[in-house]
Amino acid sequence: MSTRLRRPSVWRQLLVTAALVAFQGYLGYSAIGGNFGVESQKLMKADIVDLNTQSAALKAEIDAYRHKVDLFDPKKLDPDILTERARALLSMAQIGDMVVMTDPVSGKPTTSLLASSTGNEAMPQIEAGID
Repeated sequence: MSTRLRRPSVWRQLLVTAALVAFQGYLGYSAIGGNFGVESQKLMKADIVDLNTQSAALKAEIDAYRHKVDLFDPKKLDPDILTERARALLSMAQIGDMVVMTDPVSGKPTTSLLASSTGNEAMPQIEAGID
């Protein structure tokens, strides 16, 4: 039996080389512009800073709510705060209280078209726009 040696094909070598070069190109692209590449890390760091600021704002809001809840603890309940909140929610006032109507949008005092209830200037006038 005779043995015949085949020469390796040039096209096969070129195909393997081209496939390896393409794979290296893919790895290079992934290292620079992929999901975890150099460019994406810059975006992730910016997102981390934004999320940290949002987290700090939410922690401050949570602390504010915890403080409000602590004010209703029977051991720490302040009667002045309780009556102030009750009057504000019920829109009630006692004799001798000065009631200042405010605009809910701006928070500034509003002016009235009605005549002043203090004709003798015993109570000071509150003008809109003065802080």
